[in-house]
Amino acid sequence: MIFISVGTQLPFDRLVEIVDDWAGNVDGVEIFAQIGPGKYSPRNFKAVDFLKPNEISACYEKSSLIVAHAGMGTVLTAMKIRKPIIIFPRRFELGEHRNDHQMATARWLKDKLDVPVAFEKNELLTLLSARNGISAPRYISDYAPAGFIDKLHKALHAS
Repeated sequence: MIFISVGTQLPFDRLVEIVDDWAGNVDGVEIFAQIGPGKYSPRNFKAVDFLKPNEISACYEKSSLIVAHAGMGTVLTAMKIRKPIIIFPRRFELGEHRNDHQMATARWLKDKLDVPVAFEKNELLTLLSARNGISAPRYISDYAPAGFIDKLHKALHAS
């Protein structure tokens, strides 16, 4: 299943509509989305406005691919549970967010962590078509590495 997540704060109809159009031309792909308070209702996949935390966790676990805005909660979750993710950042100039921090986040993720990012519709369509070749991003743990904890411990007890 492809899980689409737009977060909970703002609508992101552009992402939902692009994936919906793509889904209408592809057979055998299950898609489920959490679409927030948007105005666009997808025709080619099931969607809900909001999910409870346990429901969204279940969707992440069930998914074979996550497609999302550049929200760090979603990115970190994909890293933690080792799920492939495609980032499609909101754009300030299109009225999708209060500023362009998602564009900056997406560029950093692409450059530093090699996370697949689509900035334009055609890039998203290309990544969706190549979905089976997308790997999970680098793993992130809930815990700091042991070496860091040892250094912190020494620094705290040095004084």
